Amino acid sequence: MSQTRLSPGIVSGRLTPDELAANFTDVAPPLAPHEARVAADRCYFCHDAPCITACPTGIDIPLFIRQIATGTPDAAAMTIFHANILGGMCARVCPTENLCEGACVRMDAEAEPVRIGALQRYATDGLMAQQGHPFRRADPTGKRIAVVGAGPAGLSCAHRLAAKGHDVTIFDARGKPGGLNEYGIASYKTVDGFAQAEVEWLMGIGGITIETRKALGRDLTLESLQNDFDAVFLGIGLGAVNALRAEGEGFRNVQDAVDFIGDLRQCGDLLSLPIGRDVVVIGGGMTAVDAAVQARLLGAENVTMVYRRTRDQMGASQHEQDHAASKGVRIITGAAPVAVIGDDDHAEAVEFAYTAVVEGQVHLTENRFRLKADQVFKAIGQRLEKPLDALKLTGSGKIAVTGPGRTSIERVWAGGDCAAGGDDLTVTAVAEGRDAAEDIDARLMGRPVEIPG
Repeated sequence: MSQTRLSPGIVSGRLTPDELAANFTDVAPPLAPHEARVAADRCYFCHDAPCITACPTGIDIPLFIRQIATGTPDAAAMTIFHANILGGMCARVCPTENLCEGACVRMDAEAEPVRIGALQRYATDGLMAQQGHPFRRADPTGKRIAVVGAGPAGLSCAHRLAAKGHDVTIFDARGKPGGLNEYGIASYKTVDGFAQAEVEWLMGIGGITIETRKALGRDLTLESLQNDFDAVFLGIGLGAVNALRAEGEGFRNVQDAVDFIGDLRQCGDLLSLPIGRDVVVIGGGMTAVDAAVQARLLGAENVTMVYRRTRDQMGASQHEQDHAASKGVRIITGAAPVAVIGDDDHAEAVEFAYTAVVEGQVHLTENRFRLKADQVFKAIGQRLEKPLDALKLTGSGKIAVTGPGRTSIERVWAGGDCAAGGDDLTVTAVAEGRDAAEDIDARLMGRPVEIPG
């Protein structure tokens, strides 16, 4: 088996084709019809269901589960899609243990919730596999909306606007639509090209045009979009990774975790993807887990995640932490990088300081340790790649919004990771894009609207 050496210790082809195929199979295989009926029968169909409140998109979960239980999964899928048009992806990537399943009343009695995520996937996959799109457009309004960013927020906004009869053009900086669904999620969570299949299915409603490799600030300006369209929605995400602010982070084998995940997602042959023998991932969120687990699945012998705060403060859910541990990833908490040690432009180790959290602030102690590393991935959060001077930003560097995504500029809305408020989840982005679309439609069609809260 050939190996391509890009830098010392980082090689491709660490595992055989069969090993790689087994490692990157669907992490949560779909339910069979009988399994779905059995899982649905466990639901209490609560009248004041806490699972609905816990869902950022407010899906009527008891209703769709009852529809599965009574043998009408297509109706269940429509219940889901009316609230969350990306329900198929969310069924795969949502931290359900922290959201709907975490709120399930079954947890009180059995510590085993109804399998809401799996049931959602069962229903949505079934309907999406059928011919045609289940939604129809309203009569054309003549209004044109620009959506910048083809991620979850942008796609959700575009679909809702198209359904109301508006014409939508989506601009995206990358070569494929999908945003983080396509480039930023572990491939074992969305196998068989599901992200692109979902985009194609969503586009089936009509009235939406996608133009790729069109970036705001490079190929487009906010002013030109305002002149050419009746409204603009920004779902541009966060394209830049925060710096470690540690000596030596410029070594060639210190990489952004999101770039690694994106490269893996777009790689046609996993045998050609290089990985180190000793990998260190700095960060404690979902991206850190996805990078660490996939490094192990590619054949890295030692993979360690290091997070500066305590384990219960990690952004990754307990389920994700357990999954990482089950794949052999070591998790160290209460430590922060102070230097990357290397030679000849290549990292060889990372020096960490143990931390102490005092009144919410992280402080470095004098206690140090080193981890051997021939590959280092940064997963310490992202920021706007090119701040938009015309827009008001928050102190954290995100676009300031009020109500359903209204920015400081008339006829410009924003949602998803680039906008302030909410958590950086696919399902939250979908909700924000959907709600902004409703507000845009009301504004364009002359209906009175009020800013919530």
